[in-house]
Amino acid sequence: MEVSDLDRRELAELRRGEPWFPAAFAAFERIWSGQPTAADWEAITPFTHGRWDADRRARVAGEAGQRNDDAAAVYYSAGAVDPEAVRSALGHLQAPVLLLAGEYDVELPPKRAAEYAGLFPRAELAVQPGAGHYPWLDDPEWFVETMAGFLC
Repeated sequence: MEVSDLDRRELAELRRGEPWFPAAFAAFERIWSGQPTAADWEAITPFTHGRWDADRRARVAGEAGQRNDDAAAVYYSAGAVDPEAVRSALGHLQAPVLLLAGEYDVELPPKRAAEYAGLFPRAELAVQPGAGHYPWLDDPEWFVETMAGFLC
């Protein structure tokens, strides 16, 4: 399953009223056109968060040195995953599964998360209002309540 540029554009448009939107959206457009700069990838960061305030910017700045680039290279490498084998295995998983998506998540939009949920025999999808790709940061109480409700 693929998240298309159109999927991301639809969610990005929902953020048009944000003060950071013009610069971030322009960067997204350069990425979508196939002409991105390295700075464009950083410029779209606000779209991955439910809110982009001083606290969130500080948190993101502090995370800069925490990435394992060697692990990321393997994770995203060609052939690292056999999609058909994964689909088959997920289709046989009998454990209950909760997929939690953020309402504004441009990395895994809610409608694509629903498709992923369909791969599992016993999946439930919860879409966290106002959240991006890091829902536990956007509304920790909602996140914990939803997770606890699923686990109980």
